[in-house]
Amino acid sequence: MPYINIMNKNIYYKEYGNGEPVVFLNGMMMTTNSWSPFIKTVSKNYRMITIDLLDQGKSDSYEGSYTIETQAGFLKGFLDKLELSKVYLVGMSYGGKVALNFTLKYGYKVKSLILSNTDSYTTNIMKEIGKAWEYAASTLDGDFFSSVAMPYMYSYNYYEENYEDIEEKKRILSRILNDKWYKRFSKGLQSAIDYNIHNSIKNIKVPTLIISSELDILTPIKYQYLIHQEIKDSKWIILKEVGHAAMYEKPEEYISIIMNFIKD
Repeated sequence: MPYINIMNKNIYYKEYGNGEPVVFLNGMMMTTNSWSPFIKTVSKNYRMITIDLLDQGKSDSYEGSYTIETQAGFLKGFLDKLELSKVYLVGMSYGGKVALNFTLKYGYKVKSLILSNTDSYTTNIMKEIGKAWEYAASTLDGDFFSSVAMPYMYSYNYYEENYEDIEEKKRILSRILNDKWYKRFSKGLQSAIDYNIHNSIKNIKVPTLIISSELDILTPIKYQYLIHQEIKDSKWIILKEVGHAAMYEKPEEYISIIMNFIKD
């Protein structure tokens, strides 16, 4: 299996294709496999790299507490180990927070920044939602946890029209939700609790694309607009009639927007 050891932690990753590297960072409940629908499109002309950061997927857990900045530090170590001097960096939700923090600290390693359904600080509402998710996960009842978390992910219409597929995702989550998964998930939530870099992001100077979803109730449009306002010359696109998980609701449009931005 492809692992890189960074500070005594095994970090799992996958890569496909050749060319300039495009690195994809997961949202909270995502893994490297979550980006699989886009492999063919991205790897046609680029080197696509997906990574599980701390407490994600097949990567190691982290003892004690850590922050988004800690994740950014591990990402720096990962890119250095792969001898990647400059990358296109794509971050979805939680991964967007890591991408923003990373670009602030190590902007010289970022050719362009793509932020999807993310924010520059953790809102009070997100903290409350996080509490509910953590409690639901602590029951180790996958069906209950899914019923609490998944309605936040999708637009109303998508949820109704794809209910059977979502039920299958619930069954998969029920099989993996155990005490270890809960503890890793909890630490991931806690790592973002005090995240706030909004007053610093004006210092980001790399080409930046911000993707919003019209019906996102986890990270509403206004929070991406705040990022757009602060990062000079950033490009902002709103996907219509989709929720937080836009990459699943409109996958072709989603990846086309990203690839066109990278090519430009």
